[in-house]
Amino acid sequence: MGNVIDGKALAKAIRKAVKAKVSPLTERTGVVPTLAAVLVGEDPGSQTYVRSKERACKRCGMRSVTQRLPDTTSEAELLAIVQRLNDDPAVHGILVQLPLPAHIDVERVVGAISPDKDVDGFHAETLGRLMRGSPTFLPCTPAGVMHILDSIPVEWKGKEAVIVGRSLIVGKPLFFLLLERHMTVTVCHSRTRDLGDVVRRADLVVAAVGNAHLVKGDWIKPGAVVVDVGINRLADGSLAGDVDFDAALANSSYITPVPGGVGRLTVAMLMENVYRAAVLQTSG
Repeated sequence: MGNVIDGKALAKAIRKAVKAKVSPLTERTGVVPTLAAVLVGEDPGSQTYVRSKERACKRCGMRSVTQRLPDTTSEAELLAIVQRLNDDPAVHGILVQLPLPAHIDVERVVGAISPDKDVDGFHAETLGRLMRGSPTFLPCTPAGVMHILDSIPVEWKGKEAVIVGRSLIVGKPLFFLLLERHMTVTVCHSRTRDLGDVVRRADLVVAAVGNAHLVKGDWIKPGAVVVDVGINRLADGSLAGDVDFDAALANSSYITPVPGGVGRLTVAMLMENVYRAAVLQTSG
């Protein structure tokens, strides 16, 4: 029977550590690390995420400012807002909440954010530095996954990891982070043949594809660690991960729940990035 990882407790500890660093920074320099979030449209999930980030900033002694825009906002208007935030020395981190309306080019907007303020970790320069092994800001969800791995007593060097999902937000950056830990990493996706057989090899399974209960319990090698990044709304309104949790629990040594797992860490790691951005901009 696996140990269920308490993402809420881990996130609380991260926020506490960030707050402990923010206070002396503010006392020494007068700088209050500030996150600017831009929310376009009325997507309920995005509204919830932005509110959670606002609360986290407050808990860490940081400031948050949120600009809420209608879904009719043009790409040019959004780019102008991003540029204004780039130029504002009181703003240290910029977050444009995804998804954006279909008429807006996501890559153009993400690319317009200054790499110095790219606390989401999605800019091409940020990802390039990650690939080279000299990251400035880690994408928040992969950073949360790595924090989870650091919290459990496993020697990861030489272990085999399987990531199910190849998104730019989770799968691809996590690939490079796990390689840095000297793991052998396989990235699977919708066209992977015999997915269950690939997953069965893994000492670490990270599911991040957005398909409820895709990863079956009998795919988990006995003693494997399972990190479920997926979050899916079921017909009854409940939330489920990409892993069949109850079945996987029996085989795993450690497993994250949904909700209460990786999602909590994502917001906490964003707080770390905002603090780091403020330090870099203050010392620069």
